[in-house]
Amino acid sequence: MLYALLCYNDEDTVWALDAQQDAEMMARLAKVRAPLERAGKMGPSLRLLPTTASTTLRKSDPPLVIDGPYAETKEQLLGFYIIDVADLDEALGIARELGVANPGGAYEIRPLAVYNGGAPGAGFGA
Repeated sequence: MLYALLCYNDEDTVWALDAQQDAEMMARLAKVRAPLERAGKMGPSLRLLPTTASTTLRKSDPPLVIDGPYAETKEQLLGFYIIDVADLDEALGIARELGVANPGGAYEIRPLAVYNGGAPGAGFGA
């Protein structure tokens, strides 16, 4: 089953890390990802740029385009992992390991429904 692990944290704290601190955190996360990638369970891992770089399209009539995130919150969506695992328990185990490697914030575990599975480049092996 496919799950998205949505990574939330305080954006100001994360983007305040210096280059060495960021590299150390990414190295800890890589130690969690590597065996999952070898097992074919880890798909794309994406890091979002700061919310200050975002643009939002509000679905109003007429649509409204605004700078910045949709909502002001203490924690922001900073990135996500796509995993292919047997069940929610396995997804929770992976989220726990990632949480140890990168403390603070939260991981939202959300099941995915594939709607473009036949698209070129779809799938982990692509």
